[in-house]
Amino acid sequence: MPDMFGMFEFLSNRAKDENGRLDSTRGLLCGLGAGVMEAVLVVCPMETVKVKFIHDQTSAKPQYKGFFHGVREIVRSQGLRGTYQGLTATILKQGSNQAIRFFVMTSLKNWYKGDDQNKTINPIITGAFGAIAGAASVFGNTPLDVIKTRMQGLEAHKYKSTLDCALKILKYEGLAAFYKGTVPRLGRVCLDVAIVFIIYEEVVKVLNTVWKTD
Repeated sequence: MPDMFGMFEFLSNRAKDENGRLDSTRGLLCGLGAGVMEAVLVVCPMETVKVKFIHDQTSAKPQYKGFFHGVREIVRSQGLRGTYQGLTATILKQGSNQAIRFFVMTSLKNWYKGDDQNKTINPIITGAFGAIAGAASVFGNTPLDVIKTRMQGLEAHKYKSTLDCALKILKYEGLAAFYKGTVPRLGRVCLDVAIVFIIYEEVVKVLNTVWKTD
């Protein structure tokens, strides 16, 4: 998470206009860039191992004796590439996830601040904006999350590609399959994103005070 916000800050500081304002479109693109980096460096290998381990432990004959044993076995049998299954799906999911969140968050902040970019935002309002951004990301990219999970599981060999996975889910399970687990995920994500954005905004305020530049 810190790496994602760090990349967003790096990109957004270069995308702001002469008044220090980041518009919604640039916020979306900066969020997309941060999400893609997060997917490649952190999320994909961690999620692949997690999904494989969960699927293995719920199978009739588990192969992995523990988490670390599972990691060793995956790398031994499939190489480092085995921890990057579903990379395309993960990039699409994580990139769209952060693009949606930062687009909504940037839009709401700009609306709230109006013409005064120095106007402070109360943490409670930041939390409310974060919850809205989280909800938008759930409805916007849950289908990609479903595809990503399938592509990283032990039965990923059934699918030729990310597109093939999506088409097979649609053909054999229907459109509703892309939104499995939406309701329980909604509550968790809204709270999580609200808290994360509160912390992020407050940390940025402190850093801007400590390292204030003209």
